Amino acid sequence: MTEPRRVLVAMSGGVDSSLAAALLHEQGYDVVGVTLHLWDAQGEDKVGRCCAPEDRDDARRTCELLGVPHYVLDEREAFQARVVAPFIETNLAGRTPIPCVACNQQVKLGRLWEVARSFGAAFLATGHYARVQHRSDGSVDLLRGRDLAKDQSYFLFGVPQSILRHMLFPLGELQKSEAREAARRCGLPNWAKPDSQELCFVPDGDVRGFVERHSGGPSVAGEIIDERGQVLGQHSGIAGFTVGQRRGLRVPGPEPRYVLRVLADSRQVVVGSAQSLAVEELCAQGVSWTTACPSEPFAAQVRIRSRHTPAAARVVPGVASFTARFELPQTAVAPGQAAVVYVGERVIGGGFIC
Repeated sequence: MTEPRRVLVAMSGGVDSSLAAALLHEQGYDVVGVTLHLWDAQGEDKVGRCCAPEDRDDARRTCELLGVPHYVLDEREAFQARVVAPFIETNLAGRTPIPCVACNQQVKLGRLWEVARSFGAAFLATGHYARVQHRSDGSVDLLRGRDLAKDQSYFLFGVPQSILRHMLFPLGELQKSEAREAARRCGLPNWAKPDSQELCFVPDGDVRGFVERHSGGPSVAGEIIDERGQVLGQHSGIAGFTVGQRRGLRVPGPEPRYVLRVLADSRQVVVGSAQSLAVEELCAQGVSWTTACPSEPFAAQVRIRSRHTPAAARVVPGVASFTARFELPQTAVAPGQAAVVYVGERVIGGGFIC
């Protein structure tokens, strides 16, 4: 029989998920901590912190402090198939993947909700800086976190209503500084632990090196060209290049150059001026709408990167795609990244830039 106050908390070992468990425990919830074992770094990938055993230990120690159970589930096979393999494939196709979205949609939250139900839990909680708002018809709106600099609603646009209506985000109303102080007040063993800055499975940020080690063969070199097709230099492989990138191009010229396009078939990277980066419209595919697909075009704000300030646009919706025409041109619109649609604080939906 379902316990109405039992909640499964996804615990990565970081301070935010640990605080989520502590706050819910303070509020009287029957907390169960679960850590997903997603990845093992080996050989040259052993840099920094990458789903390290120490992270699982931090989650376990937090649960011991709170006096609640803690479980570790092995999801490495699913993570490899649904996150890492597509990440490599997308890079080799000249696009910029957003693996955290894929992880939430296809590995973490669905699996955790299955486990939550098996434990008789009515709720699933994470340490994301996001919020939910329940409607009278039983549906749920996904809202931005109060700390706009830390807001993580961008990564959650694809969570289905069947899961979203059971989710709790205890940190959604907090500023990051308030969360850190609350973790210290609670005496959490990892309260001072630094936030992770890179992908959990590429902690050194060397995407090209990671792809080369895991794609079954060496990277293939190619040309760096300008918009007229003039060869400006060479690159060692297209993986890791992203639209808007400036660093690491090593091409001569009086003005800075930026990546405009990555042409996988010819293995060419096209570069140009900052002005050439600006686009007025994008198309997104693989779209998920938070509730129902809107029936008419509407005014919204569209976010094209996790740290991008949502830009005003007119959105023309479709069941599986949408177009967004911006009021002001936007730069660094990278194919493969998520484009997430907001109306005020509310997430309407999102998809992947094509």
